[in-house]
Amino acid sequence: MTAQYSDSRLTNLIAQGTGEILKGIRGVGLLRGRELGEAGDDLAQNWIARVLEQHRPGDGFLSEEAADDQSRLDNNRVWIVDPLDGTKEFATGRQDWAVHIALVEDGVPTHAAVGLPDLGVVFKSSDVRHVSGPFAGKVAISRNRPPAVAEAVADALGFETIKVGSAGAKAMHVLLGDYDAYVHAGGQYEWDQAAPVGVSLAAGLHCSRLDGTPMRFNNKDTYVPDMVICRPEIADDVLAACAKYYEEHGSFEGVAQ
Repeated sequence: MTAQYSDSRLTNLIAQGTGEILKGIRGVGLLRGRELGEAGDDLAQNWIARVLEQHRPGDGFLSEEAADDQSRLDNNRVWIVDPLDGTKEFATGRQDWAVHIALVEDGVPTHAAVGLPDLGVVFKSSDVRHVSGPFAGKVAISRNRPPAVAEAVADALGFETIKVGSAGAKAMHVLLGDYDAYVHAGGQYEWDQAAPVGVSLAAGLHCSRLDGTPMRFNNKDTYVPDMVICRPEIADDVLAACAKYYEEHGSFEGVAQ
């Protein structure tokens, strides 16, 4: 008989197990580079899909590594996952990669976990608080396409920008107090954001689009142009800086020089 797990427990165990799988295949050193990244994506995806098929067969599913079955749109419970967020970082031996697992109900993440396996930690919406106290004076941004709007936000706050890999890693380091905000523009997908947003909201951080619109998931179009996760004390200032940038440039697009 299949063991019965609560949604919260299942979310956390999937994030933990996925991280262990990925660390295991990298640790033995038999694959490198692109082959290692592809193997990590495939194996983690297969395991997560099998777990959910056994334990939550009636729920919808959306993953970066699987074809989009749009029957999920008719389901109010949808698992949105990225088995390996930051494949390049994982494959090149960096630590800033993550595992994203979120259960979204009626568009809102109700249970979420972000694993940072190389740090040996899983951040869980069921038990998380953000670090308060002095500001770090730093804004986390994309390593690959640093957005100009993030530089504008940092300038307005008197902060500096720091390039980090995975979206999950950036968000969780805001939670830890290493950075004060994570500002992204230039596009992501729901699997990049659902779990980090779910954990961050549970921790008391501010999460929204750059224009202040609340985050909603399980949309037909899974592309999301932008996002901000930040300490609540500076949310108004961050959004004001974003609004000023938009007024001056007509969009949030643009890569920092």
